[in-house]
Amino acid sequence: MAGNDLGGLLGGLLGGGAGGSGNGRGGGAGGVLGALLGALTAGKGGAPGAAGQGGSNPLGGLLDMLTRSGLADQAQSWLGTGDNKPVSGAQIAGALPDDTLRKVAAEAGVTPDQAADEIARELPRVVDRLSPQGELPGGSLEDLIRAQRL
Repeated sequence: MAGNDLGGLLGGLLGGGAGGSGNGRGGGAGGVLGALLGALTAGKGGAPGAAGQGGSNPLGGLLDMLTRSGLADQAQSWLGTGDNKPVSGAQIAGALPDDTLRKVAAEAGVTPDQAADEIARELPRVVDRLSPQGELPGGSLEDLIRAQRL
């Protein structure tokens, strides 16, 4: 639900829309990443419905998770104004909890490896687009995405 809505917003931000997979599960450019961020939001405070509330921005937590997993250089490059350093699907899979990756993959209708590859491909672009000043602004993730589409 919230992941699908978030996937549609992310797809629009990335220029891919929410369509593409035809499975009705928020596929396309933002589907897997939307499912991941939705799952991370639901995991905070244990309230699955909290994803749409103000100040709910799981992207910062995801970047912290990647930083703690040895991907600090990559994550920082996405926030900075220079070139974005790539990250592999294997690196993403190693940084995320297995159960989270499996849940995201199931929601998006792909395998965990496909989900990790999609996150690796799209996450640098999303972080870069949402941090034009070199840092993530405050506010909810949904509000940040909508502001970028103006």
